[in-house]
Amino acid sequence: MSKTIELSGTKNGVISITKLEKPYGEESAPVASIGISLNGDANEPEWKVHIPLENLQEVIEALTAIK
Repeated sequence: MSKTIELSGTKNGVISITKLEKPYGEESAPVASIGISLNGDANEPEWKVHIPLENLQEVIEALTAIK
């Protein structure tokens, strides 16, 4: 599953969200990868964060709280 969202306040920027199954090799656990690209290239974001799926619900709750 992947999703690309327009980045508010930019001309071409995007937020890219995808699930990576083995981001750090065969023994690594899946993560949600969130990238920010100011030039619109979702495949080569300038910034990105990997959130372990085990932490995802708590991160969603924290983001919802600041909304």
